[in-house]
Amino acid sequence: MSLILYGIPNCDSVKRARAWLAGQGAAVQFHDLKKAGVPAAALDGWMASVGWERLLNRQGTTWRKLDQASKSGVVDAASARSLMLAQASVIRRPVVAWPDGAISVGFDPAEFSRRL
Repeated sequence: MSLILYGIPNCDSVKRARAWLAGQGAAVQFHDLKKAGVPAAALDGWMASVGWERLLNRQGTTWRKLDQASKSGVVDAASARSLMLAQASVIRRPVVAWPDGAISVGFDPAEFSRRL
């Protein structure tokens, strides 16, 4: 299994993660969540690994722009999954699927170093 980085190209955290990984010479497959969409099976795996609460970005612009009914409707894994599939931008980024099968969310150079 190769290292797959899921994200959106113009996201600052994704840019930093991609630059850091390139600087380490890591072979990375990039999955653009906006263009290619959110893979449902992968999302299920991420939620099982890190939890929907960690994956849902409630600080981002997309979340803040949602109407109150949409925000209030996210109460469990199923409702969060539905929103994340419909609005890829509410997923905290980057999501990295590491070669050993581990999943990480967000960019943390220390964690990335440890995993490489």
